[in-house]
Amino acid sequence: MWKEFKEFAMKGNVLDMAIGIVIGAAFGAIVKSLVDDILMPPIGLLLGNVDFANLFLVLKASPKAPPPYPSLAEAKAVGAVTLNYGVFINTIVTFIIVAFAMFLVVKAINQMQKKEEEKAEAEPTTKTCPYCYSTIPIQATKCPYCTADLTDAREAA
Repeated sequence: MWKEFKEFAMKGNVLDMAIGIVIGAAFGAIVKSLVDDILMPPIGLLLGNVDFANLFLVLKASPKAPPPYPSLAEAKAVGAVTLNYGVFINTIVTFIIVAFAMFLVVKAINQMQKKEEEKAEAEPTTKTCPYCYSTIPIQATKCPYCTADLTDAREAA
């Protein structure tokens, strides 16, 4: 069983997937930082000095300290039950950026594959024998159907 698992884990697809997951997690962390630290502060400033990370509703006040709570961290520290809609907004913006980035990556890969397919279609792999008009490989020097010598025909073309 260990041997089968080792063979499965060492297949190229599994390793590629594992590397993709690690890189994806790192990319997600970068995008989260971009949203939380770069994009949302100026947007919050434009909207009247709003810190999206601290937008929350108190559902149940803490018995340790009465509201108002100046920040989400303080509300959580005293044990208040909160609805964190600002964090949710940040998460939605992060998701949109990650989804758009993945769209761009997939679009680029599809364009590269399309170009390769067009290139493969453009390069002929067969030709027609000038004597018997049979389809033969492009590199053939002798027709397998009529046994004509095609070296003279290649030089003439």
